[in-house]
Amino acid sequence: MNTSRYLCSRLIRLTGDKKPLLSSASSHALPRLSAAQTQTIVRTVIARPKELDQLRKVNKNRQQDGKDKYSDKSTDDEAITPLGYFLLSIPVITFGLGTWQVRRREWKIKLIKDLEERLAREPVPLPENLDDLEKLEYCPIKVRGQFLYDNEFVVGPRSLLVNGKATSEGKGQLISSSGANRGYNVITPFKLEDRDLVILVNRGWLPNKYKHAEERTKCRMEGTVEFTGINRLNEVRPQFVPKNEPDKGMWHYRDVYQMAEFAKTEPIYLDMVESDLEPNMPIGGQTRVNIRNEHLSYIATWYGLSLITGFYCYRMFVLKKPIM
Repeated sequence: MNTSRYLCSRLIRLTGDKKPLLSSASSHALPRLSAAQTQTIVRTVIARPKELDQLRKVNKNRQQDGKDKYSDKSTDDEAITPLGYFLLSIPVITFGLGTWQVRRREWKIKLIKDLEERLAREPVPLPENLDDLEKLEYCPIKVRGQFLYDNEFVVGPRSLLVNGKATSEGKGQLISSSGANRGYNVITPFKLEDRDLVILVNRGWLPNKYKHAEERTKCRMEGTVEFTGINRLNEVRPQFVPKNEPDKGMWHYRDVYQMAEFAKTEPIYLDMVESDLEPNMPIGGQTRVNIRNEHLSYIATWYGLSLITGFYCYRMFVLKKPIM
């Protein structure tokens, strides 16, 4: 028994293996040797330790070469090409765009709610400090005075707005039976009664035939008038909209400062609210209050693309299956 232990320890030192070669867990898998065969093997091991060490190194190198080949093959099989990285980025990017649209929708809902709250406020007089108007956009302002028609001009063409939205239906006696709703907003200087101040007022919408000043003489409001207008601030020129050409009487967007310089007024602009006026008068209420909110469809589109492309990426790169 002691001899067997010695031989086993000798084999361990020669092979450099820290585990017994004939453990109880693996001894059943080895063939049983006779005493003579065992002694022959032991003599060989003891007599030729250098040869045994060389065999151990060769065997170790062969095992390592096998692992390296397998590892290289696995790496080659699992390598992701630049196109693969691009495909993997698609679900990530589309998911980010969907999340961005969620935040945009929340911002738009808050903006619409704030706009509706401002429009529903009770009218207030024009503030003494005109700088306060910067905080009162879309708020109703009550004024009293007289219109000055010498520097009146029109902005457009514009579609008729009813309840703050463009409509194809005509309204009032100024609209032809054909239902045409293309015309111009009439901008008239207004002299306040209680202050030495002249402002700009969008009196409302008129059809195309009233574009020229001589056609609008019967559309004037003479004497002292009192009305409520919606405070509007300066408008940045929208993309693809032509520049204003005051010298040619062509106004395409609401540049309050440019208009005030042309009409010799203060840069204050009110949209006259809709009211029951006499026939041939401009139709007030030309403040556009509807704001497009289509972010929900964008959310569905981006998240849908993220889900679909994510599924196909999982199929290609994880399951190793073709797309179709």
